[in-house]
Amino acid sequence: MRTLPATPAEVDSWLTVLHQRGHLHRAQSGPDTTWVVQRDQRSRPWTLHHPVLAMDWIEELVREIQQQDPETSR
Repeated sequence: MRTLPATPAEVDSWLTVLHQRGHLHRAQSGPDTTWVVQRDQRSRPWTLHHPVLAMDWIEELVREIQQQDPETSR
């Protein structure tokens, strides 16, 4: 359970790592703590509008990645 709210820097870090490891086609910071993410080249871009909402989306993506490849959960 989190004790501190998510920060824009934390979201940027997570999105950078996910993008570098090939789990995101695109991850771009926008104005006013928003981020535009795209899972693959053919998928629709999503706009994440707040650090807390962005971290929820990231958590869901990480869980999905772990289910696809149990080795990543180690």
